[in-house]
Amino acid sequence: MKKDVFEHLSTAQLIKRRDLLKGVSIGLGIVAITAIGILLYIFITNGFEDMPSTSTIPAFMLPVFFLPMLVHLGKLNTEIKRRNQQ
Repeated sequence: MKKDVFEHLSTAQLIKRRDLLKGVSIGLGIVAITAIGILLYIFITNGFEDMPSTSTIPAFMLPVFFLPMLVHLGKLNTEIKRRNQQ
């Protein structure tokens, strides 16, 4: 069976880590949305023919980088709920 990575942390530490991760994910989400918006604005104003299509890859790959953070946030939330039920 897999060892629980949160068993050595107290509930207060888990809540603090969850709040930090939540703030970081909101901040990075705002940056990602802004980057995609700026990229779309540049494409619309300059036309799609002038820009290489490979310049869209970094902006549209940003949501993929959020997945591990969101998975970790979900695990933190379930551990906090599990401890509060006991």
